[in-house]
Amino acid sequence: MNFFRGVIGGQAAGAQPSGAETIQKLCDRVASSTLLEDRRDAVRALKSLSKKYRLEVGTQAMHHLIHILQTDSSDSEIIGYALDTLFNVISNDDEEEQEENSQKQADDLGAQFTDIFIKEPENVTLILTLLEEFDFHVRWPGVKLLTALLKSQCTQVQAIVLVSPMGVSRLMDLLADSREVIRNDGLLLLQQLTKGNAAIQKIVAFENAFERLLDIITEEGTSDGGIVVEDCLLLLLNLLKNNSSNQNFFKEGSYIQRMKPWFEVGDDNSGWSAQKVTNLHLMLQLVRVMVSPVNSPGATSSCQKSMYQCGLLQQLCTILMATGVPADILTETINTVSEVIRGSQVNQDYFASVNAPSNPPRPAIVVLLMSMVNERQPFVLRCAVLYCFQCFLYKNQKGQAEIVATLLPSTIDANSISAGQLLCGGLFSPDSLSNWCAAVALAHALQDNPTQKEQLLRVQLATSLGNPPVSLLQQCTNILSQGDKIERRTKLEKGSKVQTRVGLLMLLCTWISNCPIAVTHFLHNQDNVPFLTAQISENLGEDERLVQGLCALLLGICIYYNDNSLENCTKEKLKQLIDRRIGKENFVEKLGFINKHELYSRAAQKPQPSFSSPEQMLFDHEFTRLVKELEGVITKAVHKSSEEEKKEEEVKKTLEQHDSIVTQYKELIREQDAQINELKEKVSSMTAQNEQMQSTITQQLAQIQQHKDQYNILKLKLGKDTQQSGGTAEGAQVNGLQLEELEELRRQNAQLQTQLTEKDSLIASLRLESAQSADSTTAVSENAELLKELDMMRGQIQAQSAEISQLRAERQDLLRKVETAVQGGMSTAGGAGDAAKTSELEGRLSAQEAEKLKAEVKGLTESRTGLEQQLASANSTVAILQTEKAKLQKEVTESKKEQDELLVLLADQDQKIQALKEKLKELGELVEDEDDLDSRDQFDDEDEDEDEDGEEDEPNP
Repeated sequence: MNFFRGVIGGQAAGAQPSGAETIQKLCDRVASSTLLEDRRDAVRALKSLSKKYRLEVGTQAMHHLIHILQTDSSDSEIIGYALDTLFNVISNDDEEEQEENSQKQADDLGAQFTDIFIKEPENVTLILTLLEEFDFHVRWPGVKLLTALLKSQCTQVQAIVLVSPMGVSRLMDLLADSREVIRNDGLLLLQQLTKGNAAIQKIVAFENAFERLLDIITEEGTSDGGIVVEDCLLLLLNLLKNNSSNQNFFKEGSYIQRMKPWFEVGDDNSGWSAQKVTNLHLMLQLVRVMVSPVNSPGATSSCQKSMYQCGLLQQLCTILMATGVPADILTETINTVSEVIRGSQVNQDYFASVNAPSNPPRPAIVVLLMSMVNERQPFVLRCAVLYCFQCFLYKNQKGQAEIVATLLPSTIDANSISAGQLLCGGLFSPDSLSNWCAAVALAHALQDNPTQKEQLLRVQLATSLGNPPVSLLQQCTNILSQGDKIERRTKLEKGSKVQTRVGLLMLLCTWISNCPIAVTHFLHNQDNVPFLTAQISENLGEDERLVQGLCALLLGICIYYNDNSLENCTKEKLKQLIDRRIGKENFVEKLGFINKHELYSRAAQKPQPSFSSPEQMLFDHEFTRLVKELEGVITKAVHKSSEEEKKEEEVKKTLEQHDSIVTQYKELIREQDAQINELKEKVSSMTAQNEQMQSTITQQLAQIQQHKDQYNILKLKLGKDTQQSGGTAEGAQVNGLQLEELEELRRQNAQLQTQLTEKDSLIASLRLESAQSADSTTAVSENAELLKELDMMRGQIQAQSAEISQLRAERQDLLRKVETAVQGGMSTAGGAGDAAKTSELEGRLSAQEAEKLKAEVKGLTESRTGLEQQLASANSTVAILQTEKAKLQKEVTESKKEQDELLVLLADQDQKIQALKEKLKELGELVEDEDDLDSRDQFDDEDEDEDEDGEEDEPNP
């Protein structure tokens, strides 16, 4: 212990040891001491020296400290000292006010020590294992050390953590720690861990990170929270940005709905703290990550739908129209709303319906456009409004039509400010930035919409009093030519009007592209083509090259989309003009100036206009797409000769004819396919029917053959002596006929019996229904008569049934006789007494009996015919009875309804009479009760009856 006193601060005899020597002695003590206390004191001393002697401690003690972590894990105090020492050696955060060179050396030193530490991946795994220890003195230094390793060598440490078993899960447990300092440092650790590693981001997300982070944000007060909320939002941005899997998981988990309370700002928006501004800025960025244009269209559309349904878009629009919101928050909110509505028809329709809280209320679009064309507004805010307007019109033909309609003469309202008026005002404003923004906004109202391009040709502008109005198209070209003349005459600063001219040229190119009518209107002005050729052919400075390229593009569009309706400006004449005045190669070279501009590629990267200064606003994202589409085709169109164009037109016509022929053949083939399919179905059904019929025929042929065999056997057995007596054969034939007829009669009688049974059940049901419906005396009497008729018919049917039963009994007797005769005939197949038995059979089946059987069969047939007629009449009678029963039921229902109404009226009348009686009693009048009146009326009636009886009896003595 005396040794440590001397090292750490005590006075030692002789010369004071250097720092390197002291650290060497401490390292030897750590390596050689057998007592835990001695090692602990040595490590604590190294910790105290690690900041001042960072290089010496790192080079000499790192190996011993790692060994301590491996062997003394049971003692939390020495583990904590070792982790703190390693953190001081590796971390660069504690370097105070160092110069640039010394700071760079410190960073290099931390990276070198980190490389030494992670050279053995087991060291990182060892720290992850130590993080499972709940002791504060172990867990907190372990979190800080791992964070420092990630800051120094992020990619290598991420790879080690990724392959470590349960590595990410152990780190996720830090968010559930009840000690805020560990939880907060755990957030910083996870921020470093999830940077740029999609695999770790997915694992963290599926470890329920979204739920925990949103809970922490809510607990800390959402946007009013502190730095912890900011750390949670930064971690969420790491997990969701450019990670479609996590974005889909976030949406499917209904976490978008939990973002709505973040944007509930109060009426008093004054005095926002810097932390609140930062938090809300990150929250808006988180919303934009979910609906970014770089995401897949399906995922973006789904998130936009969820944001509208849960009310998040409505909440953002409320912030948009609120007062007192800081400028940077308002700008970011406009950008966020822009991407939430971009390409979503439902969201765009809702945004069009939002009104600003002004008097009178104005649409939010108008209010935003007023800010865009106001040169006193901040530049970033004007860019955000332009982006919002572009997103509102993106794939929104309905919105485009509404904007263009505000410019048409029939819809202009002089008492209100419209979007079209603001755009025209900005288009012809002296502010070049307003010119450019208005031109780009108006171009987006025409994007991919030929109908609105034609509608905009109707717009007329009043230039000055006494002068006729000019079209908007002509006014744009006038500004181009006049601006060029003014700039040259006044010798303004170089490129001061380039922004205005570029904006107008982009508008004109968008307007007349893919619209031959607009091209015709543009070429109708004879000054336009000379102006364009003059601009292209001149050798101007570097800043004017872009204008020359755009003029070449505009002239090329006039050639490519020319329908040759103007004789002086056909395709061929324009190309000849280019060849004479400019030269084809020079024209193509000037056309190539557009995509070679440094700001062109920047605008082509993303839809949002992001510029550091107003002078850089030259290109629009959608216009760059138009240039890519048209540059190649315009170059080909300029180089083609008239003969080649004629050939191409002939080829096009041939292809169109070929396409029409192919289309006709396709339709014919479709019809034939439908017919073939129909015929196939018919063939299939007919094949099935044929197979079924074939099987039926086969069965019937087998039965016929079987009957023939039986018949031949009987004929052989019974007809040995047919030459001597032909009566037996005739009797057998008669018996065969009788058997078939009797079988047919048996089947028909069974059918009649079934029908009679059904009629019995129907009569019983009619009787039951008639008994239930007999509520009035008239209905009861009629039903009684009907029932009598039914009983009579039932008696007749029963008599017929008895007759049928008698016939059936006779038939059974006849059958028994025939069977006895057949058996007797079969038993005569052999023996000496065959002749006697055959004579007996011939006697039984004599001709007289055959005639008798025929007569009985005929009688049965006539009886069956009569029964069928009676059954038909019974059916008609039953139908009549059913009709009458339905009428009776309807009359009974109507009678009941009338009685109910009368009862209601009588009850009302009684109440009124009773009320009048009560009033009369109150007034003192004598009122007799109803019972007294009834009894008096009864006595009066009896007296009258007696008088009448007396008068009638007087003539009789």
